[in-house]
Amino acid sequence: MATEVKVPTLGESITEATLGAWLKQPGEAVALDEPIASLETDKVAIEVPSPVAGTMGDQRFKVGDNVAVGAVIATIESGTAPAKAELPEASPVNPRGAGENIEVKEGEADEEDGPHLTLSPAVRRIVLEHHLDPSRIKGTGKDGRLTKDDVLAAAEGQKAEAPTPAPAPAPAPAPAAPAPVKAGDRREERVRMTRLRQTVARRLKEAQNSAAMLTTFNDVDMSAVMAARAKYKDLFEKKHGIRLGFMAFFVKAAVLAARDVPAVNASIEGEEIVYHHYVDVSVAVSAPSGLVVPVIRDAQDLGFADIEKTIADFGRRARDGTLTLADMEGGTFTISNGGVFGSLLSTPIINPPQSAVLGMHRIEERPVVKDGQIVARPMMYLALSYDHRLIDGREAVTFLVRMKEALEDPTRLLIDL
Repeated sequence: MATEVKVPTLGESITEATLGAWLKQPGEAVALDEPIASLETDKVAIEVPSPVAGTMGDQRFKVGDNVAVGAVIATIESGTAPAKAELPEASPVNPRGAGENIEVKEGEADEEDGPHLTLSPAVRRIVLEHHLDPSRIKGTGKDGRLTKDDVLAAAEGQKAEAPTPAPAPAPAPAPAAPAPVKAGDRREERVRMTRLRQTVARRLKEAQNSAAMLTTFNDVDMSAVMAARAKYKDLFEKKHGIRLGFMAFFVKAAVLAARDVPAVNASIEGEEIVYHHYVDVSVAVSAPSGLVVPVIRDAQDLGFADIEKTIADFGRRARDGTLTLADMEGGTFTISNGGVFGSLLSTPIINPPQSAVLGMHRIEERPVVKDGQIVARPMMYLALSYDHRLIDGREAVTFLVRMKEALEDPTRLLIDL
């Protein structure tokens, strides 16, 4: 008897996804809740678990097809795969390849080598690309799961251990043939945009078309923040188990400034302005499939350690491909840190329905005038892009000035000034 596997509910307003990969082939044993397919939505990749234990049956869509919520994409047959079943050659869903016959009992697929064999989409992609056997890689993630760094290290080790092929015997003389036409450097490659990249492109263009977008700038002397970090970073890490970074200072400063300029944390809905009495900060994080923006909820209630732990968790899960739709829904204000990539200055684009986004940039020593003297100071440019329909220039400038004041005198963050 076959059990249907349907596309699960994907989140608010999301009605379809793209089939990114089949993680099981017909005839392979499948454990209860084991992922059999990966779907790409507008925001994240989602794995579809098997509702029963059995054998992978019919696959009704191919990779790249769009599938609607509730659609039947495959079936799971009752029973198990035959022992010593011959597996197909290495393929995007079978990195082990031919020649490795595996006997799997019902409900035990992939579990005999540890829980790390439940792979995230990002990790699975690397395993497939390099034809690695995940059961032979030691996982350093939670509960022994494989991380992206684990499989990249294994891939490098595999390259180093690969034997040097013996030189081929000289071929017999062949009749002269016309020399092939050299393509030079004018090669082209066409790659289908991922669903995430298509969504990013569409939303950014919509933001430009619908909002009256403007950017204002300021700079901030980071001396005080850097001194505070240097003084307390060891004690902070010892007490909280997390490093003290710059983002916590900027999140706290943005929350403080938003109290004075609430329009920056507001949004437009139809003919109404919605003022949020909480600050949910979207933080831009780089992931293998593109930029994602998970949300720090109720940032106004969080301390430095809570903020740093949340951001670190987002970064780790973005690399592993385990962020969920719930992590990225909502958000009232965005902070994007292009400085980690070396950006000196930029004009970030707002993330609708939000009305403002803060751009951080790299810190570099520049000459500034202090008390009549030219001195070198670690300076950072700040950029605030905002929707001029809601936020006036005076409010945008005031917001950045409040942030500058708080960052150049971090004591203000503690006494709410």
